Amino acid sequence: MRSELTRFPLVKALLKNRWPQLLVFIVMLAGFLFAILSGFIGTPVGSSNFGIVFVWIAWWAILILVAVPFFGRGWCAVCPIPLPGEWIQRGAILEPPSRKPRWLNLRWPNKLRNIWLQNLTFTLVALFSSVILTTPTVTAIVLAGMLFLAIGMSIVFERRTFCRYICPVGGFIGLYAQAAPLELRVKDKRVCATCKDKPCYNGSQVGYGCPWDVFPGGLTRNTYCGLCMECLRTCLYDNIVVNARPFAADLAKPSTRLDETFKAFIMLGAAMIYAGVLLGPWGALKLAAYSVGTTAWLGYAAAFLALIFGILPAFFTLAVKVGQRLSRASTPQHLFSKFATALVPLGLMFWVAFSLSFVLTNAAYILTALSDPFGWGWNLFGMAGIAWQPYLNALLVPLQTLVLVGGLLWTVRTAQKVGTEVRVSPIPVIVFCTLATLVMLGLLL
Repeated sequence: MRSELTRFPLVKALLKNRWPQLLVFIVMLAGFLFAILSGFIGTPVGSSNFGIVFVWIAWWAILILVAVPFFGRGWCAVCPIPLPGEWIQRGAILEPPSRKPRWLNLRWPNKLRNIWLQNLTFTLVALFSSVILTTPTVTAIVLAGMLFLAIGMSIVFERRTFCRYICPVGGFIGLYAQAAPLELRVKDKRVCATCKDKPCYNGSQVGYGCPWDVFPGGLTRNTYCGLCMECLRTCLYDNIVVNARPFAADLAKPSTRLDETFKAFIMLGAAMIYAGVLLGPWGALKLAAYSVGTTAWLGYAAAFLALIFGILPAFFTLAVKVGQRLSRASTPQHLFSKFATALVPLGLMFWVAFSLSFVLTNAAYILTALSDPFGWGWNLFGMAGIAWQPYLNALLVPLQTLVLVGGLLWTVRTAQKVGTEVRVSPIPVIVFCTLATLVMLGLLL
């Protein structure tokens, strides 16, 4: 059951007005640039550097524990990375752009209009994450690189090409946004079909065309809608709404796209590896992950890639085939990808459980980094001398267990629905997910 949030005048006015969003954009951009600056000129000690602490602890906590599970693509609505490039591309900040493109405005190649490149960029970041998450200069280089790449792509290509096809963060947000209880949709698709100019997609004198290259009239999932609200502002017929809905509503329509399927395996495997490297007691594994370029790191990288692109998909394929054999069913189309939909809630809860431990263990650094962002001995807010301590230590294990068990039950229900649709037993897939959950429990607990 869905409830329209934009039926409330105040909510609708806030979403249609560009000023609140712009103010948030400016704050986010200032914080983003400050994180880059602190990475370059601040202390090399990661736990005392604003860039490390606020990107990989504070922002990560907000993203994984709040933004993605409850607001889906909500972070994309205020992300500062595409902002400078978009301003340059439009030649405007608040005013609608001129109808004539100012730059090359090329269309992204059809063969690359998928998330395979996002899968690749996330995998690359994940392979080097142990260094990125702990070395301020490397974090600054990565953030600055993303900013300048987004600017360059805005000059060459139309709309938010970087966000849609390249951004390593955007891919996993889009995957897990399907589980969020928030959506942007149209009231009546017949109105969209008869609309001649389609300003929601093409833009008009009152607003921009969809930066995400999405036609709202065809939206059925959250995966590629960035919640920028431009279509809400430009629709001539008041046909765009923002709804509250049940969790995981999009998963009722299983994806059949292989690029999205492998994103689910990448995210599932990466969560398990992060838990082992960043939270586990295995010194040799940690050393291998940090020793970029060495033989040990090459072995670590090979194992990482083998897990996400080989081992997990292979065992999952086996589970699907066993289920098919048990059901004596013919081979339904896209069976592998449809069942992989069950990995969306499982992977999301893996990341929540991992992040609870990572964030609560390191949250004390936030207060000290606020008072001394560069590690130069400042004490702006009187909190620089606060000693490190983990928070909610007694509740951490019960919380993680609850999250993982809840995620497994959610996954079981999703697999059962897929199995009913394709008439194939979901039991082997459920066994696969149960074993993966037990491994994750062992890594975390």
